[in-house]
Formats: sequence, structure tokens, C-alpha cells
Amino acid sequence: MADLARARAQMVERQLKCRGIADPRVLAAMASVPREAFIAESQRDAAYVDGPLPIGDGQTISQPYVVAMMLQAALLQPDDLALEIGTGSGYAAAVMAEIVRQVHTIERHPRLAEIARARLELMKYRNVQVHLGDGSLGWPDAAPFDAIIAAAGGPVVPATLKGQLAIGGRLVMPVGPGGEQRLLKLTRQSETGFREEDLGAVWFVPLIGAEGWQASTTAGMEPDPSG
Repeated sequence: MADLARARAQMVERQLKCRGIADPRVLAAMASVPREAFIAESQRDAAYVDGPLPIGDGQTISQPYVVAMMLQAALLQPDDLALEIGTGSGYAAAVMAEIVRQVHTIERHPRLAEIARARLELMKYRNVQVHLGDGSLGWPDAAPFDAIIAAAGGPVVPATLKGQLAIGGRLVMPVGPGGEQRLLKLTRQSETGFREEDLGAVWFVPLIGAEGWQASTTAGMEPDPSG
């Protein structure tokens, strides 16, 4: 465990700080959450590799830098109510939970949702609620959200997600087909006004759902989990 703690500290220094991650809350959260707890036992030696890892059902646990970069872009604050689209392993939700007041996270794969829920409960993240559902439709029961983070790429930013963003809220999401995605940040300025920023090229699994891609159109869009 000491070796993994050392590897986590090195990850923060070499993968995050050296690439421009400077938000003290994000750095502290990334230093605190054990990524090895969110992957299979057989993968733990690779817990702090600079890349994604497969978690089953065609999904991945994102590269640590990508998690940190998205959370930094979202300008998370301690009193924020946050929504995550694509729970996956539960790792990013745990990192967010170290920073914000409450996290709602949605996963469409029942097995992954069940595992993530149990894992987060075991780790005593009482400010995270895992929901099984269509992430492209958000979670209207808890809206509006101060921050929305999508760990899956859609053809566009769903109108429903934009509508669930609070005034002043930030949404960070990849948009476009596999291999051509751009990471977009939207800041809601008024009921109808949004400021959009392009944060660069990324490659995420596709967002499947009513306001995302249809499952039949996503062949070849999944990223290589080897990173």
C-alpha cells in the first residue's frame, strides 16, 4: 500500500502539476482518492499509469490527467451540486465528492452501477448518489446543477443537460464521433445564453441515449482502453 501511495503522489506531481493542473481542490482530491480501489485486483500495479484502463462492459476508467483537467475546467466549489454522466468505476465521482457538497452520477450499465454504488458506500462517500438510467437525459429530480461533467461523447451537447444547468453553472463534455471529439465547456449565462469554450481534442466512449448516439451507430467509436 505504501508503494501505491507513493505512486499516487508521483502521479499528482508528474502527470497533473506538470501539465497545468493547478486548482488546489482538484490536486488535493486526486492525491486523496485511491485509484487502485476502483479497478480489478489484477490491475492494481497499473493504477497510476498515465492512461485509461478497461473496467468491463466496453467502458474505461479515465486517465488521471483527463479526470483532473475536466474537474478543473468545471471550477468546482465546495457548495456545488454536481452531476456526472457515466459513473463507470465510480472513481471520478469519488474525486468530485471530495470537493463538492453533493454528486449525482448516472450509469446506463446495471453491473457497473451496482459495483460503483457498493464501492462508494464501502468507502463512505455519503454525498454521492448513483443512479441507473439514460445519462443523456440528466437527472431532473435534483436539477439545477452547478456543474455537469460528462464522461462520454455525444453528437451534440444534449438540450436536456443544458436545461438542467443552473445560471452560472458549468458543463464539460466531449462532443463528436470517436477520433474527432472536442472537449467543450459551456457556462450558462442566462436562461437562453451559454458561453462555449473548446478545450481540445479527446477520445471518450460514446454517449448512448435518447439525446446521444443510438447503440446501432457506435461501432468503432470506443477508445482503445490501452491508452
